[in-house]
Amino acid sequence: MTADFLIIGSGIAGLSLAIRAAQHGSVICLSKGEFMESNTAWAQGGIAAVIPEGLRDPGDTTENHIADTLDAGAGLCKEAVVRSIIQEAANTIDDLVHYGVAFDHENGAFSLCKEGGHSHRRILHTRDTTGYAIATALLETARKTPNLTLLENHFAIDLITTGKLGMVTDDRVLGAYVLHRETGEVEVYRSDRVILASGGCGKVYLYTTNPDSATGDGVAMAWRAGADIANMEFVQFHPTCFYNPAASGPEARSFLVSEAVRGEGAILINHKGEDFTLRHDPRGSLAPRDIVARAIDYEIKRTGAPCVYLDVRHKPPGFMAERFPFIYSTLLKFGLDCEKQPIPVVPAAHYHCGGVVADVSGRTTLRGLYAIGEVACTGLHGANRLASNSLLEGNVMARRCLDEMLAHANPSRGVMEEIDIPAWEYGDTAAPDELVVIYHNWDEIRRLMWDYVSIVRTDNRLRRAATRLKNLKKEVREFYWGHRVNADILELRNLVAVASLIVDCALRRRESRGLHYTTDHPGLKPKPVDTILRKF
Repeated sequence: MTADFLIIGSGIAGLSLAIRAAQHGSVICLSKGEFMESNTAWAQGGIAAVIPEGLRDPGDTTENHIADTLDAGAGLCKEAVVRSIIQEAANTIDDLVHYGVAFDHENGAFSLCKEGGHSHRRILHTRDTTGYAIATALLETARKTPNLTLLENHFAIDLITTGKLGMVTDDRVLGAYVLHRETGEVEVYRSDRVILASGGCGKVYLYTTNPDSATGDGVAMAWRAGADIANMEFVQFHPTCFYNPAASGPEARSFLVSEAVRGEGAILINHKGEDFTLRHDPRGSLAPRDIVARAIDYEIKRTGAPCVYLDVRHKPPGFMAERFPFIYSTLLKFGLDCEKQPIPVVPAAHYHCGGVVADVSGRTTLRGLYAIGEVACTGLHGANRLASNSLLEGNVMARRCLDEMLAHANPSRGVMEEIDIPAWEYGDTAAPDELVVIYHNWDEIRRLMWDYVSIVRTDNRLRRAATRLKNLKKEVREFYWGHRVNADILELRNLVAVASLIVDCALRRRESRGLHYTTDHPGLKPKPVDTILRKF
């Protein structure tokens, strides 16, 4: 399989790029599972944008949005990148409306809400299923786009590079080995332009708001191929994941209660009904996510309570059912009427601010490889992402990435296509009893990351995690090379790689900044510095 553009991932970044790139050549867009199983499709709150005057919150400006982003990023944002991306926010909304996204309106204008860290109401939304509306519109457009091949259940295993083939030319990407999950066969997908849009790694933690597909595949592949990785220690924990130990099933364990609920006036309280967040920040429940998540973690540890509560009982009857119908109805399914009872919540892993080092056009340090969306570390989010900037980034980076690729075509492409890429070598099929090892290691990785590398960290816990991960990497490596690959083995391999990168970065950061808080180094260093890992 050969294409002008090979896109790995099918969220807002991947599909936006695929639709645009298909006007300039052949495109293959891969999803390792179903197309709607992405962080984009699961996003509730909305997309942040300062829209034209007359439609926006009075007094809001693009400069305000930039300032809020820089403030949330705790000194580690790259201001030029922040400005470049946020200045394209209005164009992003035009794009999405063109694709068919029906954002909510009120009195003839966009209905805007406010979220943590934002100084104004600037979040456009489609009730409380904004991501689903965006993903649906993009997928429907993509399916009607000529020159675009969409492939579900195709799991990218590893990038193919000239270096891995033993060539002495400048190391560059040639394509990827891809597992067809339905047949079990591994195929070669050749392209001199490979774009990682594979999302985040929330499943590296025991509790997460992410779908099961978020196993850090893109970061792990890029690292194995030799690309630079940065700021892996900055894992954002969403403050309000529904807590109900009596409920069963993945939906109950990972159900997010959108930050927009707090933007509409919900308040975080403890078991005594106290608004404890005001002790940590004057913005209270609408402080940036790193501050609110730490406040909840502190309150739970201080009181010994299993959770805190999100209180919307002061809102008028019917408000939740009208403004947040998905959240309201889902909670009802679990036996909770949030207009009469406070919602029990705990923080859960939500978004990864680090990733593959990429510039504002998605270029990585490996020639021919691009990274856009959550998998990339561009400098937009710094040490903590401002709420609802992620969907914005995905669309803008898709536009920028295509412009970059078109402006710098590979002059030696014909030569590259003549390179002989060897077929995949299969191992032995694992016996059923050996598969238990995969599930055990998967569980152990997620538990040790939750216990040792969570919201509040210490050097001792990080060292414990590093020691155990070294052993797990060895076990996983032996299993990977000794058996025929399947999706479970591949995800486990990527999870242990990403977990190790997070711990390595966390051990190197000897300060508390943004999402990385350690009791051994509670202060800030005077000069913000990225944590960059280089394999070679």
